[in-house]
Amino acid sequence: MTTRSKSAPKPAKKSVKKSATSAAAHGAPIELHSWPTPNGQKVHIALEELGLAYNVHAVNIGKGDQFAKDFLSISPNNKIPAILDPNGPDGKPYAVFESGAILVYLASKTGQLLGNTDSERFTILQWVMFQMGGVGPMLGQNHHFRIYAPEKIQYAIDRYTNEARRLYGVIDTRLAKSAFLGGEHYSIADIAVYPWLVPHERQGIDLNDFPHLKAWYDGIAARAAVQRGMAVLASERKPIENDDKAREAMFGATQYQRR
Repeated sequence: MTTRSKSAPKPAKKSVKKSATSAAAHGAPIELHSWPTPNGQKVHIALEELGLAYNVHAVNIGKGDQFAKDFLSISPNNKIPAILDPNGPDGKPYAVFESGAILVYLASKTGQLLGNTDSERFTILQWVMFQMGGVGPMLGQNHHFRIYAPEKIQYAIDRYTNEARRLYGVIDTRLAKSAFLGGEHYSIADIAVYPWLVPHERQGIDLNDFPHLKAWYDGIAARAAVQRGMAVLASERKPIENDDKAREAMFGATQYQRR
């Protein structure tokens, strides 16, 4: 059982049905501070896949919750997601920020989704880094210039749409040779990449152009834990295209203040 909160840092909580695995195996529930963006969703999915109990605290990035002092204490870069594990290394509370680091931490904590050999583990980590260094930043820029930028700059739209197609092609080529990104077994590499591809239509991408990727994508989307993870906080997120206050919090001068 986990609880979900409406806002950060000290929100009211409500119970929601989650993983059947009890907290006893890994101590008290993990405190998850997040929002339903691709970076948040990949951690939501990982928690569900790993069967870890967790409490959800919504960090509404359109309202500026990411700049709250309490959140900055666990996420100094004012980005979601972040977690606080009450039963961290040496049995002490431990905070982790950066979504890729959280995936590695959770997989290491449970001994799951990170391969069984050094070779498997390093292959998986390479594809996690591919997402962190390529897929996330480039598709993020794609979203910005295609959807959120106050003026349409064709050069930027073309650049990041073309880069998105290139990255989809890299994934498609990989999946022509391997069942999953990290090898023959599902891993945190697949979890890291999948949420970024969900809004493919808004990125100017047709999945039918990438048949190996599409088959993999459809298989990931059908997983029950993925569906549960994608549903976390989904009802809380609203469109921001015409919300000047949210656009300022996410893209304006507020973002660049030193804290």
